[in-house]
Amino acid sequence: MLILPTRRQFLTGLGASSAFVTATGAYGFVIEPRHRLVVTRYAPSLPGWTEGLTLRVAVLADFHVGEPTMPLDRIAEIVDATNRLGPDLILLLGDYPSGPSVTTRKVPLVDFARVIEGLRAPLGVHAVLGNHDWWDDKVAQASRRGPVESQRVLEARGIPVMENTVLRLVKDGRPFWIAGLGDQEPFLPRGDRRGRDDLSGTLAQVNDGAPILLMAHEPYIFPAVPKRVALTLSGHTHGGQVRLFGMSPLSPFARGKDLTYGHVVLGGRHMIVSGGFGVSRIPIRIGVPPEIVLLELGGVAPPASVGAAPPA
Repeated sequence: MLILPTRRQFLTGLGASSAFVTATGAYGFVIEPRHRLVVTRYAPSLPGWTEGLTLRVAVLADFHVGEPTMPLDRIAEIVDATNRLGPDLILLLGDYPSGPSVTTRKVPLVDFARVIEGLRAPLGVHAVLGNHDWWDDKVAQASRRGPVESQRVLEARGIPVMENTVLRLVKDGRPFWIAGLGDQEPFLPRGDRRGRDDLSGTLAQVNDGAPILLMAHEPYIFPAVPKRVALTLSGHTHGGQVRLFGMSPLSPFARGKDLTYGHVVLGGRHMIVSGGFGVSRIPIRIGVPPEIVLLELGGVAPPASVGAAPPA
């Protein structure tokens, strides 16, 4: 027998549903994107990694600086939290400006670069560009050439921007490479497929057998990355911005693998996709708080601490 709710039960349920939607919206628009910051730690066992090479790497992605979600004091908070982690190396994965749909006031990139200059690591801070670094630069869009403003302001502050280039670094007498790929989606309209990336040309510059860390803003290149690369590092997706029960409604897939977020293993190759810090299209994050990714490579795996707050 079907039992219909009373009017009071119906109104009570409607009120509870409305309160839930309101609370969820407030959390997604205000709390998670603007006030939460976590450290997500990974200690992957990578094929071909040099024995005895221990490396702590902080990975920072998708700042999207701009008010209200990413003002300069929020950038300063991220810089301080990163430095307290004591990384050997800091890698920036692109998308420094914010898009117009989520910005009430643009923050000048020159001011962003001034704050980000405070990052400290013995092996340096190194960057690549993302699609928004190109999309935000009208001159670069018109000419289809760089350098874009993001690159100019970062390099003016001593942070090198890599585009299809490599760099050999040494930690405790053991070498490794970082490689920075050009952006895969630099030009508008979005259907323009002329990328700035040159994967084979970039890796051809590596001239010994030391392991390679590849920075690629978008994760879509990963199925083409050869096993010679120890680890690919990407951002771009913001973890889907809305992620529930380990899934995002807009997850990009490749060969059945979700490329949106986290540690992806495909054919014996490894990639870590950061959820990053900022937002685009809509100013909301639910289930994927802004994060600093901390890699512990070649050492003993640390205690599980995904979602742990930065040290005080």
